Amino acid sequence: MRYTARLRQCVSVGALAAASLTLSAVAFAAGPAVVGGPGAEPGCFKPAASDTKYFQWPAKAGPYRIALDNGFIANDWRVQMIKTAKAYVAQDSVKGDIKDFKAISTGLDTAAQVAAANNFIDQGYDAVIVDAVTPNAWAPVIKKANDAGVVLISFDNVIEDPNQVIVNVDQPSLGVVAAKFLMSQINKDGGKLLEVRGPAGNTVDRDRNDGFHKALDASGKQWDVTEVVGNWAPGDAQKVTADALAVNGPFDGIYVQGGSQGAAQALLDSGKPLVPMSGETENVFGKLCTKYADKGLHCSFGGTGPGQVAVAIKVAIAALKGNKVPQNVALPTSIALYPDIKAGRDFFPDLPDSFFVGNNFDACKIGFTADEIMSQQQ
Repeated sequence: MRYTARLRQCVSVGALAAASLTLSAVAFAAGPAVVGGPGAEPGCFKPAASDTKYFQWPAKAGPYRIALDNGFIANDWRVQMIKTAKAYVAQDSVKGDIKDFKAISTGLDTAAQVAAANNFIDQGYDAVIVDAVTPNAWAPVIKKANDAGVVLISFDNVIEDPNQVIVNVDQPSLGVVAAKFLMSQINKDGGKLLEVRGPAGNTVDRDRNDGFHKALDASGKQWDVTEVVGNWAPGDAQKVTADALAVNGPFDGIYVQGGSQGAAQALLDSGKPLVPMSGETENVFGKLCTKYADKGLHCSFGGTGPGQVAVAIKVAIAALKGNKVPQNVALPTSIALYPDIKAGRDFFPDLPDSFFVGNNFDACKIGFTADEIMSQQQ
């Protein structure tokens, strides 16, 4: 004990500073601390449940290097999402916090996406944001990020691991809304439905499908559901819908997780009676549903715009500044149901057909013009 005391008396101011830096590095290496709430900006960073835990990383001086590790890219939502991310980090209120922003898409190859995340960590990025191909296989990456003091956040198709931050909507509820709308429009004790699903293995596809079927099962009616994979892409959705109509049609209703305009066009081209359809928030879907509503194409829209990536980036910046953030952040959904579908709110006649609506999050002070998003390079 006397030896320790003597050493302490001899420590210089410089050594104390070095020790402080070492302790800071150790704190980063331990990953985020689990703390009590409330957290920063509770109106924006809304916890998903009352028992959601909060994370807090030691404050880190900016500006920051942030990477977006996207998987699947073959649809308009993902293209617009990447453009939205670039538009957000270029906004005057955000760009001062950004030293470098990089986005990469790896397709449906989980190993490639995991490798990209590891590379970003190795390159010293401060935060990595992931739209995941699969919810699993990420535990080593998350540990590596936490050991390195890197904030890792997943959104949309999330990583199902409690040691990273999730930003997402209640995906099963969107399937429930779709099912309830179709059932409200079909005045029978059951019937034939077509469900056009997304890429296999994605959490959004799984969760929306689960919600859809649970609502159908809870009705007590008999529903015969034909499932096809449209990959959330208009071209794929149009082809598989046309094939299903030819083989198993007609249907009493159709649910399209994404690529809704493709499925709607296939129905219009088939010559079969128009039926109720639940789809995503694609702009052209709103145009078609409004144009053909009096002929029986009664629609519901349900989803959240690609702008959710901006919320994920905002959470990352807050975490890097040392603010408390929920481990699971809940985002609002955009819902519109026939006959209450309005131009200028639920779809925009003057905007491109491929544009997704619902990108503004007022509680987060996040908003974009269409030109701001679409002018970005993919």
